[in-house]
Amino acid sequence: MKNIMMNRRQALTLGMGSAMTMALAACGGNGGEAGGEAAGDASSIKVGLICLHDENSTYDLNFLNAFKEACANLDIAEDSYMIKTNIPEGQECYDAAAEFADAGCKVIFADSFGHEDYMIQAAKEFPEVQFCHATGTKAHTEGLDNYHNAFASIYEGRYLAGVAAGLKLQELKDAGKLKADAPKMGYVGAYTYAEVVSGYTSFFLGAKSIVPDVTMDVTFTGSWYDETAEKEGANKLIEGGADLISQHADSMGAPTACENAGVPNISYNGSTKDACPTTFIVSSRINWAPYYEYAINAAIAGEAIDADWTGTLATGSVELTEVNEDAAAAGTQEKIDEVKAGLEDGSIHVFDTANFTVDGKALDSYEADVDTDADYTPDTEVIADGYFHESEFRSAPYFDLQIDGINLLDTKF
Repeated sequence: MKNIMMNRRQALTLGMGSAMTMALAACGGNGGEAGGEAAGDASSIKVGLICLHDENSTYDLNFLNAFKEACANLDIAEDSYMIKTNIPEGQECYDAAAEFADAGCKVIFADSFGHEDYMIQAAKEFPEVQFCHATGTKAHTEGLDNYHNAFASIYEGRYLAGVAAGLKLQELKDAGKLKADAPKMGYVGAYTYAEVVSGYTSFFLGAKSIVPDVTMDVTFTGSWYDETAEKEGANKLIEGGADLISQHADSMGAPTACENAGVPNISYNGSTKDACPTTFIVSSRINWAPYYEYAINAAIAGEAIDADWTGTLATGSVELTEVNEDAAAAGTQEKIDEVKAGLEDGSIHVFDTANFTVDGKALDSYEADVDTDADYTPDTEVIADGYFHESEFRSAPYFDLQIDGINLLDTKF
C-alpha cells in the first residue's frame, strides 16, 4: 500500500540516456497491455486478494471494487475468488497468502506496502503461484519469477486534481473570499514517506500552475486510517488559514471536516459528493482493475508478469471522478481535459524542474533510492530532460524532495 522509501543525493555513474533505457527494460516499463486477451479460460482460475483494512477504508474499498470488477470482466465466479480483509502488515499476511495458495489460488494480490516481505516469503515457498503486490519496491531486485510489484502514475492524477484546486482558489481570489492575500491550501497526509511526498507535491504543482502564489501546509497523522486524527488534522489546517484541503489518508475524516466548515475539498480514492455535496470538487484514484486483468490473463496464458508494472492514464489506471459542478469553479472539466492531453502527449511533465525550487535553487541532478536497501542508499539519477522521472525506474514512487512553497507542520515516519 504505502511506499516508505526516503531518497538522498549521490554521484551519477551512468549516462542518463543509457541508464534510463536499461532501467525501463529491467522493470518492464508500463508493462503488458492491461486487460489483454487471455490464451486460456479465465473462468477456470482461482485468485485471491489480501487487504490491510476493509470497505470502511477508502483505500481498501478501491482495491476491493477493482478486484471484483476484474473478476466479473474475466467471468471468474464468486466462488473462484477469495478475499481477506483487515490483514495486518505482519506474519498474518504470510498466513493469508499461504492459505490462499493451499486453497488453489494461482494469483494472489496484496494491497499494503508492509505486506511485501511476507508476500516474498510466500512466493519463495509456493513457486507455482504468482504473487502480485501493490506499491512494493523489491520485485525488480529480488529476481523471483513469481513475485511482482505494481503501482500507477497517480502523481498525474493528483496533478490534475491540483489544477481543479487552483481554479477554485482563483475563483475565491477573484471573489475576495480568500482568508488572506494569497491562496493557501492544507493537506492531510498519513506519513512523511515518498509516496505521500510525491502525491502532495504533484497536487501542489497542479494548483501552482493556475495560481503561482499558492502555498500549502501539510500535517501528518501517523496512520493510514484514523478518522479522528484526519478530521483533527483538517480542522487544524482550516484554523491555520487553509482555503482548500486535500488528503492522502484513507477515511472520511478530512472531507467531513471540510463539509462542516464549508471549505472546498479534493478527496482521494473516490467521490465524497454524497456525504459532502457542497464542498467536494473532484477525486483522483488508481483504478486497479486493468492490472488485475493483465496479471490474471498473463498467468492463464503462461506468460511472464512484469516484475514492476506501472499503470498510466493511457492504461486507464489513473482516473478522476466526475467533477462536482456545485462546488468546482466554472470550466474545471474543460481545463482538466486540456492538461490531461498535455500529460499524455508529453508536452507537460508533473515534476518539471523549471516549476519548482528546493531551498531557493533549481535542480539539475538528483539521485534516488530506487534499488531498495536497509539504509535507503541513493543509487539512480532521476532528473533528465528537465524533469524528475517519477515511477519510471520502478513503479512505486521515490520522489521525496521538499520543495519551496510547501510547509510541513510536523513529520511522521
